[in-house]
Amino acid sequence: MDALIYLIPIALGLGLCGLAAFLWSLRNNQFEDLDGAANRILRDDEE
Repeated sequence: MDALIYLIPIALGLGLCGLAAFLWSLRNNQFEDLDGAANRILRDDEE
């Protein structure tokens, strides 16, 4: 039971860090063009 005193705040802190990283990626338009990367793989741009 003593381990829960340390593990619960660590788990909450890691969860908040993950949420902050997700919100940062949304604000910086990381998810703006989801189809563009998939289409770039299929195109043959050799000149």
